[in-house]
This record gives sequence, structure tokens and C-alpha cells, in this order.
Amino acid sequence: MLDIKTIREREADVRAMLQFKRADVNLDAVLALDKERRGMLTEVEALKNQRNVESKKLGEIKKAGGDISAQQLTMRQLGDRITEMDRRGVEIEAQLQDLLLRIPNIPHPSAPDGTDATGNVVARQQGTPKTFDFKPKTHVELGESLGLLDFERATRMTGAGFPLYVGLGARLERALIQFMLDLHTREHGYTEVSTPFVVNSASMTGTGQLPKMAEDMYHVSADDLWLIPTAEVPITNIYREEIIAQPLPVYLTAYSPCFRREAGAAGAGTRGLIRVHQFDKVEMVKFVAPETSYDELEKLVANAETVLQKLGLCYRVLLLCKGDMSFAAAKCYDIELWAPGQNGWLEVSSCSNFEDFQARRAGIRYRDAKGKTRFVHTLNGSGVALARLVVAIMENGQQADGSIVLPEAIRPYMGGLDRIAPAN
Repeated sequence: MLDIKTIREREADVRAMLQFKRADVNLDAVLALDKERRGMLTEVEALKNQRNVESKKLGEIKKAGGDISAQQLTMRQLGDRITEMDRRGVEIEAQLQDLLLRIPNIPHPSAPDGTDATGNVVARQQGTPKTFDFKPKTHVELGESLGLLDFERATRMTGAGFPLYVGLGARLERALIQFMLDLHTREHGYTEVSTPFVVNSASMTGTGQLPKMAEDMYHVSADDLWLIPTAEVPITNIYREEIIAQPLPVYLTAYSPCFRREAGAAGAGTRGLIRVHQFDKVEMVKFVAPETSYDELEKLVANAETVLQKLGLCYRVLLLCKGDMSFAAAKCYDIELWAPGQNGWLEVSSCSNFEDFQARRAGIRYRDAKGKTRFVHTLNGSGVALARLVVAIMENGQQADGSIVLPEAIRPYMGGLDRIAPAN
């Protein structure tokens, strides 16, 4: 959430941001409500001071034995006016809060201009897209021929967009999760947590999913609980409405399944693992001092890149333009893997600095060196997401005989298995 003071002082920046992010927010209404609220606060304070003066006069008149009826009428009128203004103040605060929750974050100046993905910039690329002396298969063809994936039964069981991993396919998924958690905890300094996979509405609001993205999420209405779209939500809310006592920075990582309806998304029913409603992910979340947050963002991206480097995969890092960033992000990098069977790039990580946008919504603070309470800056990044990682490993590791050579880094997690071969 943006501070209303920031909106007043940086009105031009906020208006530009709303245009870039194509946000349907009436900023004039926000500023008008804020002006009315501030005016009312001033008037109410003046009325209360006047009431105190009149109360003192009433006491003096009463003590002198005079007629207090006129004074009582004045006191009653002042009280009625204050009550009415307090009631209106509550209405204004609720309306203003609702509008503020719908305003996206202001992009960092280093984010490129642009309103969609065409404005993104390739920051760097690691490796070159792999080529083959045979026609590469898709992960769907490989997964079904090797008995790793069963889309037909998954669809019958639940519906389109929900994968079923079988045998070594399920083990590969589990191996990658263990590999990434070990890497982030042992080499990158993160503390592993295991969170609930459902959260309440306050948690979803705190990280910015609500109210804007409600239709893209799975809601258990009877209990007012939401299936998490990413582990970012429960991890960030660990410190909701708290002053973090331990020294910053705090690094946390977790595995979780992720659930996204993606209502109206193009290709949502496409067969395969490219766009699914349920997928696994290892997430990294940071709580840091504002002065360090952009250095911490670069380190976060590097942590995600290390996963892909150790797996020997070709990837590129994109710096997202202002219009293609998420609702809550101030600056964001996407990491994409090359998938030969798709002949294209697949996003497997999004690393964002939210500055104090989430912290204001969720009430997450810390004490600085002077003991002053301030909002933390929060960051998060996929470290990394499956199932597209599985797609890239299968399609890049495929051989002419239909087998898949596994990256060396995960072989210990696969019981020493170096390839997945067709059954004899």
C-alpha cells in the first residue's frame, strides 16, 4: 500500500504509474477524500477545543448561580456536530482505505518504460539454446512415453491444468525440491520454514493479492480461506502486525504447492505442464532494511540463477518494464529457461522488491539503529518454480533413443540415477 502522504507528494509519479500499469483507480477521488478527511480532522479538533472552552464557561456560570440553559444548548449543538463529523470520518476512512488497497506500487526509476512484455529488457543470458541432430520431443511426448506423466487420468480426476506425476516423474519433482531447499539453506543463508497451504483474507490482502486478484485465486468461501498462489503469502505473513525483533536481514525459504485459477487466461486448458492450476515451488523471501533492499534484490536474483547454473540449463534474465510488473512490485526480474520442445523461453522465477508496499499493508516493522520503528522492505523470488523446470530438464536432457540424461546436481537425490530410459 502506498502512503497517502506519498501520493500527495508524488502525484505525478502515481498518475504515470497508473497509466503504465493500466490500473483502473480514480486518483481524483482518493485525493478528494484525503482532502476532506484532513479538513474534517482540523475542524473536529477546533470544535473539541471550543467545547472545552464552553464547558469551562458553563461551570463558571453554574457556580455563579446563573442561567445555564443557553450554554447547555451550545454544548449540545457542538456535541451533535462532533458526533456527525466523527461518523462521516469513519465513512471516509473506509472508502479511502478501499481505494488505497487498489493502487499499485510505484515502479523504481530503473525499471524500463513500457506497458507490456514487449518493453522488457534482456539483462543477461547464460549459455546458448541447445540444438539437436534429431527432432526434439515435447515434455508431453517424453513424459508419456517414459511413464513420468499421466495427463489423461489427472484430467479425469480433477480437470484440465492439474498434473499427475508418476514413478520417476514424481521422484524427479521431489528431488528438485530437496535440491533447491538444501542449496538455499546451506549455501545462501536462508532458514527453511514449512507453512500452511491455505491463508485467511487478511494475509492475502497483506501481500497484495486481494482485492485486485480475487478471481484468479481458489477461495474456500465457507471458511474464508484461500489456497495459496505462492509460498510468498504465508512466509511474508509470518511477521504480519509485528515488529521484527531479530536483526535484519531475515531470509526465509519454503516449499509449497501453488494454486492459481488464472481466470480467463489464454491457453489455460492447454495440455501439458506449461500452464497449470497447481504446481510446486521453492520460494525465497527477504525482510530487509530499506537502505539495503536493492542490493538484496540483486543477491536474490543471483540465488535463483545459481539453481539453474548448477543444473546446467540455458537461461536469460529479463528486467521487467513498468507496465509488465506485478501489482505490488517496485522492481522485478524474470528468469526464463530455454525449452527445445517448445522452441521458446519459459518463465521459472520472478524476483521482486516491493519496498515497503507489502509491509504497510501487513503492518510489518522493525527498529532502526536509533530505535525508531520503520516499515521493512520485503522481497521475494522463486527459487525456482516447477513444473516448467521439469519441462526444461526433460526437453534439454532428451536423447535420440528417447531417454533423458539428468543433471549431475540432482543425481544424488535420484539415488545415483543418471538417466531415465525407456522400459525394455
